[in-house]
Amino acid sequence: MRGSWQFSERCIRLSADSVCPMTDADLLESRPKSPRVFERRLRRLDALGSHRRSAATAATCLILLTSLAGGCAPAPDTANDEPEAAMKPHPRSESPSTPPAEPEAPVVRRDWKIPEAAPGGEAYNDELSERLAEALNTREEGYQPRTEHLNEDGSPRFTNRLILESSPYLNQHAHNPVDWHPWGEDAFEKARRLGKAVFLSVGYSTCHWCHVMERESFEDIEIATFINSNFVPIKVDREERPDVDNVYMEAVRLLTRRGGWPMTVVMTPGRQPFFGGTYFPARDGDRGRGRGLLTILTELANEYANDRDSVVARAAELTARLQAVNQSRAPGSIPRAAAVFAPSVGALGTAFDRTWGGFGRAPKFPRPVLLDLLMRYHRRTGEPHARDMFETTLEKMAAGGIYDHVGGGFHRYSTDTRWLVPHFEKMLYDNAQLVMAYLDGYQITGRADFARVARETLDYVAREMTSPEGGFYSATDADSPSPHGHEEEGLYFTWTPAELREVLDLERARMVESYYGVTELGNFEGRSIFRSWMPVEQVASDFGVSSDEFMEELDLARGVLYERRQQRQPPGKDTKVLAAWNGLMVSAFARAALVLGEPRYAEIAARAGDFLLMNMVRDGRLLRSYKDRKARHAGVADDYAFVAAGLLDLFEATSSARWMRAAIDLHSKFEEHFWDTANGGYFYTADDAEELLTREKPDYDGAKPSANSVAVSNLLRLYHATTEEHYRTMAEETLAAFAHVLDDRALAVPKLVAGYDAYLDINKEIILIKPDAAADVGPFIEELARAYIPNKLVIIAVEGEEADELSELVPLVARKTARDGKVTAYVCEERVCKLPTGDPAVFAKQIATVAPYPGF
Repeated sequence: MRGSWQFSERCIRLSADSVCPMTDADLLESRPKSPRVFERRLRRLDALGSHRRSAATAATCLILLTSLAGGCAPAPDTANDEPEAAMKPHPRSESPSTPPAEPEAPVVRRDWKIPEAAPGGEAYNDELSERLAEALNTREEGYQPRTEHLNEDGSPRFTNRLILESSPYLNQHAHNPVDWHPWGEDAFEKARRLGKAVFLSVGYSTCHWCHVMERESFEDIEIATFINSNFVPIKVDREERPDVDNVYMEAVRLLTRRGGWPMTVVMTPGRQPFFGGTYFPARDGDRGRGRGLLTILTELANEYANDRDSVVARAAELTARLQAVNQSRAPGSIPRAAAVFAPSVGALGTAFDRTWGGFGRAPKFPRPVLLDLLMRYHRRTGEPHARDMFETTLEKMAAGGIYDHVGGGFHRYSTDTRWLVPHFEKMLYDNAQLVMAYLDGYQITGRADFARVARETLDYVAREMTSPEGGFYSATDADSPSPHGHEEEGLYFTWTPAELREVLDLERARMVESYYGVTELGNFEGRSIFRSWMPVEQVASDFGVSSDEFMEELDLARGVLYERRQQRQPPGKDTKVLAAWNGLMVSAFARAALVLGEPRYAEIAARAGDFLLMNMVRDGRLLRSYKDRKARHAGVADDYAFVAAGLLDLFEATSSARWMRAAIDLHSKFEEHFWDTANGGYFYTADDAEELLTREKPDYDGAKPSANSVAVSNLLRLYHATTEEHYRTMAEETLAAFAHVLDDRALAVPKLVAGYDAYLDINKEIILIKPDAAADVGPFIEELARAYIPNKLVIIAVEGEEADELSELVPLVARKTARDGKVTAYVCEERVCKLPTGDPAVFAKQIATVAPYPGF
């Protein structure tokens, strides 16, 4: 990613006259390549840094800082000769349900040599050398080592243990001169044996400033030699090991009141940290910073060698603070609805950007959990400002450059208030949650453009982010190779008028330029990011055509531009499959199948669900990450909660009993190994997982919701489906476990507030019984697709054997029949059913009733 945004969770407790802390390092999150643009933003930051914020802006600070938890280094990604007559429809409308199988790259045998040691490090023994040689020399055909240190034959001068790992991020560092080790006991045992401290670096594959630190420091022979001589270096992929990342990020925040990636920590062989930070330039004075990494590490190495007792004592003190922060609190009383919902929405209103949507100042993160809260609140209260906030935000994001108008899908965040200039990285979890937000927005507003954005985003994922096996890839990078060989951010996604006119006729090129704001000067580094800020009616009128005709021409043009863009060198793609993120995307596809009436989306969701259950479950337990046909790393709470939610959504989309059974089985393991029997709620790691310094129990809903927040909704859904009371009891106990958070800072846990909304609502159990498999349930589904009902259970079953099988899992299905040989709808509330109906209009009225919040 582009940045090193840094933040403090303490900002959420800022009083009305507090300052939201920002430093020069904060600017790195949105730092452009151009020094001129950087200097201009730096001047802007200087003007901002001394600004004393009012109570209104304190809420803005909270929104900004709580959004940063998914960002990088914050906590803070030639001519086409095809004739005009050969233009095809936009390829996004032709996305296959199943991507074509990608042939495996052929393996070739080389004879590249493994050096005996990295500079300044221990010599590799014969066994390790053989393993490294085997891994290196059987890489796929065309393999190019990612390093500037090459021998004359193209082989890498250095190869370390990361070549043996499956993580794309770790593989990126496999040819650094730093003698990297993966996280594990071997590295810590070596540190104890050699009497060295451990140098830990944490990042992920699409993090721009992780790449910068690699080029500046980890590829530098002098710095690498110093690290190898004085430390045992460990590299961690935060996406594969979020448990490790969480612990040491908390330590960095305690030390610096900030956090971010790349994260840099120095610790004892006993894994206790005594120094932490984020991005550091290589040497003193680089990038305008006072001290560089080499100076810092020199001081730390000297201190560890000459005053070790003091260092160890400091590390022990910090560890005690870490453990105190993460100590499980006793449950409290769940606050009244009036004390949670209205104040949360009011705080969002204070931070809302009425012109451009979203919350707070730049950079702006989508943070879909906030939109979910606003939609639920509007449904229960009818409050118009809540609707204005989520509708404006959805509209402006879709019109801005944060949305990929050519290929579909959303970039990570916007560096400006207008959603114009994004960080061009694309993350699977963002796109999954935004699809669900746009589907909900479509149901509430009826706006076809919201449905179109959801559809285009799903088609992008199906086309570009789905493995041949059915799992979903994790992310794509912000940078891509230029024709000159260097990496440029945004190059793949931006355009010039000349590039448009190379592949489009003049009239279509003018349409695209006018509608998407493409100019000679550009809006990003001399090129143009597509945005659609003008009403289509106005632009169509300028060209003397109707809006429908204009959009038809525009769609044809986008299809041609997509094909042209495919000829460019694409950004790097992180092809590991993460269970939790796949669970979110399964939910998105499954929900879209019902809302958009697209059976192929249910097929894609089911294929991904099968992939997860077949490849990432071992002895009933989830594994976190999958790559190269291997699953590894114990699943964390996110994996269990998000995958269970996806399976429940698949059950509603297909009414297949196997998905409900899988969700029940998975949740049983989640409860067995993660539940806090003393105080309620779920720990982040299992009871038999690797023992880290602390065992966190997460609550914060940031770029992704917390496992506990999702678990509340899952438990309530399981309760309404199975009628087993213990699920509702566990939901209550989870809410009670975080009652203090709901009471003190509900805006930090909007997904938990949404779970509380579900707890207080009168859930609708909607059962559609068909007389036979061929019966048309479509009119009822159309009514259901138009209705925003976040707290519901939907089951479609054929009368007879199929319904009987489902009734074993969902007792409410029992004895439901298709009356008079027609599709019959049963709308029940808390297991009390309204009169069954075969009339879709009556059904629509039955599902439209809404219960207000108690006490409002």
